[in-house]
Amino acid sequence: MTGTIFITGGASGIGRAIAQRFAAEGWFVALADVDAAGMAQTGALLPAGRWSAHRLDVRDAAGWDAALAEAAQAGGGAIHVVANNAGVPLGGPLAQCSVAEIEQVIAINLTGATLGARAAYPWLQAAAAKGGAPACLLNTASAAALYGTPGTSVYAATKAGLRALTEALDAEWARDGIAVRSLMPGFIATPLIEQAPNAATPGTIRDVVTRQRLEIGRAEDVAQAAWQAVHGQRLHTLVGPTARRLAFAARWLPGALRRRLQR
Repeated sequence: MTGTIFITGGASGIGRAIAQRFAAEGWFVALADVDAAGMAQTGALLPAGRWSAHRLDVRDAAGWDAALAEAAQAGGGAIHVVANNAGVPLGGPLAQCSVAEIEQVIAINLTGATLGARAAYPWLQAAAAKGGAPACLLNTASAAALYGTPGTSVYAATKAGLRALTEALDAEWARDGIAVRSLMPGFIATPLIEQAPNAATPGTIRDVVTRQRLEIGRAEDVAQAAWQAVHGQRLHTLVGPTARRLAFAARWLPGALRRRLQR
């Protein structure tokens, strides 16, 4: 069954890849972002007449309500999946991160996603009651949600919050027939890793990942995981070797993991 998916952060990266994956299955794609030009570029990759663009700052609760209503109208009256994907990175030692950077990443990554879940609920509830395509809230968390690592404290905290939000709402909304799922990718080749970890640190996140000899995955793999998550039963979907290794160590070797990170 096809439906309508609403994707925040749809102007690039993982959001763009998810849009292409669902569009390939015949879904109507509603893109949401602050980057109008980026959304137009994503839309150019989608079937004509099967997408819409909605300017949205996820920190704006009223903006969420307006964008979802516009998307539902564009897509035929219903929204089946809301992909809480918008996010910003922040890395480096906590003492080097400014107050403004800390507040921004929490506001976008966690508060914005929570506002999105609240705004999405009536649309997903209505879609579940009608039947057909699955009704799902899909949160883009991160491998950072599995265990906090040095240099990721604030970012990891927001993604761990998304993990907890996913678990809480999956239980809370089960009676309504709404699935809540999360994606937990490692480092992915998107524009975000070309940014500096924070304003006080030279270089890019890609430089840090390369020095640590970690792999950088593909957005297309995250998009495929998103499709499977929406249509499957797994609560959290790990994407990539880094996520799988970290999950294994956090579960079975927590002491050794802690000692290694302290070194």
